[in-house]
Amino acid sequence: MTDLVVVGAGVVGLAVARAARECGASVVVLERNGIGSGQSGVQPGGVRQQWGTDVATRLARESAAFYARSDEMLPFPLQLGFQRCGYLFVAHSAAALARLVANVEVQRRGGVPSRVVDPAEAAELVPGLDVANIVGGTWCPEDGYFDRPQSVVEAFAVGLDVRIAEVTALRHEGDFWVVRTPAGDVTAARVVIAAGVESRHLLAPLGVELPVEHEDRYLFLSTPLRERLLDPLVVSAERRFAAKQLADGRVLASDLGATGDAETGAQRWRANIRSVARELLPVLEYVDFSVLVHGRYDVTPDRQPVLGHVPGHDGLLLAAGFSGHGFMIAPAVGRIVAAAALGDEPDPALEVLDLARFAEGRPVPEPQVV
Repeated sequence: MTDLVVVGAGVVGLAVARAARECGASVVVLERNGIGSGQSGVQPGGVRQQWGTDVATRLARESAAFYARSDEMLPFPLQLGFQRCGYLFVAHSAAALARLVANVEVQRRGGVPSRVVDPAEAAELVPGLDVANIVGGTWCPEDGYFDRPQSVVEAFAVGLDVRIAEVTALRHEGDFWVVRTPAGDVTAARVVIAAGVESRHLLAPLGVELPVEHEDRYLFLSTPLRERLLDPLVVSAERRFAAKQLADGRVLASDLGATGDAETGAQRWRANIRSVARELLPVLEYVDFSVLVHGRYDVTPDRQPVLGHVPGHDGLLLAAGFSGHGFMIAPAVGRIVAAAALGDEPDPALEVLDLARFAEGRPVPEPQVV
């Protein structure tokens, strides 16, 4: 019998397990394939604090502070090396700028040092940026990335009891849960489901409907370049474009609207990236973007995660539906969900991001998902 079973060894599940273990609990992590084998294994390692809701901003703020001290907080054989490069969101229209300005008001209320910039300042922040077609933007100097995000995921797992075993069923017996796997049952006082979209399938036999779906996402990467062409990350939601040069010289770029079949869409997405690069970042015009990486978001209707207790099932908790920002907020989510599982006073975020919000008509739409 263990205090807590966490289902899923992605970054969120591992963060929950790590936080619970640090509180003195015995923890077992069950994972079907391997550490970081799902969405956590293909995400680009970005960490930003520029969001559009109070709850997302608070989770991002706490997590960014953790990641800034990652080499101290997550002992690992390799230096994790969080890079504070800054994120610039640009606007091409007055309406888009107004949305960014409103988001900055939310961020500043939460202690994030973001600010609104005019085209001239944007050009100073991002050398090589062509500002002819932008009316302004927003900037946070503390936003950044990890060049090897998989190492961060693995660092969360250090010292944990991670077992490769597929969870086939959950059963509540008296005061404990039985978690069934082909390798044998594991009993626990509490269970946290952090298995992305698979969380939905685990909960369905219990009569719980979890509104989480897969959403395909794609990134393009170049071959490593010797020359530094772009340090801050630049995002244009209106042009469906984001780009950043990583520490190893590769340039990462995305058509933010890329969905569907890669065989029929890749050429079109790459063409959009090149077109926007010519307009915004001419220094990237001749970058090859030869590698296409396929990933998936586990999305909810409001693009916010589902956190906390599952109604009607004592001792069963959720951490799923992160819509592409699980890595960014994993430290805060890990602390909050672990504390709830161990019976501590619930964090206010759990009242906002609970499962019941969908049935009760109180979604929390996040306007700044990338």
